Amino acid sequence: MKKLLVLLLLSLMFAGCSDKQSDALVVGMELAYPPFETKDDSGNPMGVSVELAKAFGEYLGREVIIENINWTGLIPALQTDKVDLVISSMTITEVRKESVDFSDGYAKAYLAFLVNKDSPVTVSSDLNNTDRTIAVKTGSTGDFYVTNNFPLAKVLRLDDESAAIAEVINGRADAFIYDQLTIVRNYQQYPDKTKTVFIDNQQPEFWGAAFKKGSPLVAQFNAFLKKFKEDKGFEPIVEQYLKEEKELFDDLGFAFFFD
Repeated sequence: MKKLLVLLLLSLMFAGCSDKQSDALVVGMELAYPPFETKDDSGNPMGVSVELAKAFGEYLGREVIIENINWTGLIPALQTDKVDLVISSMTITEVRKESVDFSDGYAKAYLAFLVNKDSPVTVSSDLNNTDRTIAVKTGSTGDFYVTNNFPLAKVLRLDDESAAIAEVINGRADAFIYDQLTIVRNYQQYPDKTKTVFIDNQQPEFWGAAFKKGSPLVAQFNAFLKKFKEDKGFEPIVEQYLKEEKELFDDLGFAFFFD
């Protein structure tokens, strides 16, 4: 009898833990892209995407758990129900739509090239040449963009942007393609070794939250996002995380992420 009682108590305990976990909103992101997805000095998630996830959780009345996942593992994590959604500066593309459902776009971004200063490349079209090598982060929209628009260039695919940037700095690649914010920041860090080349007549890319196919959370996120924008919810987030970047983009005449 005593053994049966212990088993009953344990089953109730585990059931309680399971219910608590099921009530949580698990959000996947790669915490490697400050100030959107990163960690504070104690290793806790922080950044624009973290604040957006928390705001969505508050809208739903659910606790938010951030799972730090390598970029290439984010979509598989959705497909295997390890996370409920992904908010990780992920661009909405037709290729990705084959695997996941996206929310409405919550931000827009443009691509640009970080170019080795000694490279003869002066405009983006110079890179569409068999003598040019473009470094890309595997699976990024820059990877897709180069594949579709620079068929003559050699493409060097790497797992993260820091490795790609090192290839440019060391002269093993002519250029690295990524979003404008990353490109401008790295140019500022290596002004003696790099230059920036922007892509003319480029349409903006839109970032969206990603969900498992058929997830009811998509409609809920879109309703939340509409209200969040109406309430100017991005303004305090920009003030906290992107104030200097906003000023820089304004000075350069670039459209900002949340304009």
